[in-house]
Amino acid sequence: MADSIRDLFFGAPVRELVEAVDPQRSFDDVVLPERTLLALDHALAIVRKHDLIFRQWGLAERHSTGLGLAFHFAGPPGTGKTICAEALAFTLRRRLLVVRYSELESRWVGQTAKHVASVFRAAERQDAVLFFDEADAIAGRRFAAMQAAVDREANAVVNVLLHELETFPGIVIFATNLAANMDPAFERRIRTHILFEMPNSEERERIWRVQLHPNKTPLADDVDFHELAERYPRSGGDIKNAVLKAAQIATTEPGPDAAKRIHQRHFVHGMEEVIAGGSVMAQSLFEENGTPGPLGIVEQLSEGQEALRAELALIAERIDGLERRQTSAIRKLEERQTAALSTATESAAAASAGSRLRTMLIAAAALLLAAAALVITLVRTV
Repeated sequence: MADSIRDLFFGAPVRELVEAVDPQRSFDDVVLPERTLLALDHALAIVRKHDLIFRQWGLAERHSTGLGLAFHFAGPPGTGKTICAEALAFTLRRRLLVVRYSELESRWVGQTAKHVASVFRAAERQDAVLFFDEADAIAGRRFAAMQAAVDREANAVVNVLLHELETFPGIVIFATNLAANMDPAFERRIRTHILFEMPNSEERERIWRVQLHPNKTPLADDVDFHELAERYPRSGGDIKNAVLKAAQIATTEPGPDAAKRIHQRHFVHGMEEVIAGGSVMAQSLFEENGTPGPLGIVEQLSEGQEALRAELALIAERIDGLERRQTSAIRKLEERQTAALSTATESAAAASAGSRLRTMLIAAAALLLAAAALVITLVRTV
């Protein structure tokens, strides 16, 4: 709660909004399809010739916005998008600032948009590459009909993000598995869109090999990466996980560690576990006739949470309306009381003035009577 109150008044520290990474991996550490590699080479050429295009050729004098470089890496999970973002920063000898959505989003209205602007300012100060992984989480389609405060807040965040892209002079990378979920306005503002496709058999074989250390990893003679690549048409991320699982399984074999080797059966077992894990993640409830049955518990909780958020937002709006009406009524009542008090004060002042006047008249009349009596007495004496 203390952090939330601090964020409300001072904003979240920039170091918490982004994770600064010193790139260690290059394009030599990733295996990509030829078309993707050509697109990345073209992107790097654009970065290197940025000064020539905008300064020496004078285009910056004709275009006041859009001087930065925005890239969109789109494709299925595990196809190398995150590694390529790091590799691009490594090639340019710049730091990589990875946006942390858990810190970026705020419970306070308008604060998330301010956080978005802050991460762009931080990347500009450090001359770093700004990286939005799973970008559809923040750059989703805007709501045409805003029914709750959360809808307006989401639209405001996207609007700020689009504005920052127009004015940001540096390099920003968006990576997403669900490009169709991003707002269409990003298509024009992002300079280069690169599709990361699933690797073919030859590329998968190379991926299997690069996951292992050429000198330290103990491999058995029966290991056949070509057979594994042909047998399992999976992404590079899945192959990486399968290799790690295979190594873990091999260490549990009986015997001294010095004699242990990773066999083909270990790689097969590791990949089968990866595939089984994907099946578990895709598990849902079905009726006997094959049609989708009731939602699973996770889906129900998710939908319930979204409905609750919408209801809370509506309640918050109604409370705000009631508070505004109450404040207005109190203000009007105070004005009426002030007016009534002013009128009463004026009446009291008038009454007091009238009373003083009557007293003065009575005193004057008494003086006149006294003077008249004195004159009568003097006349009689004479």
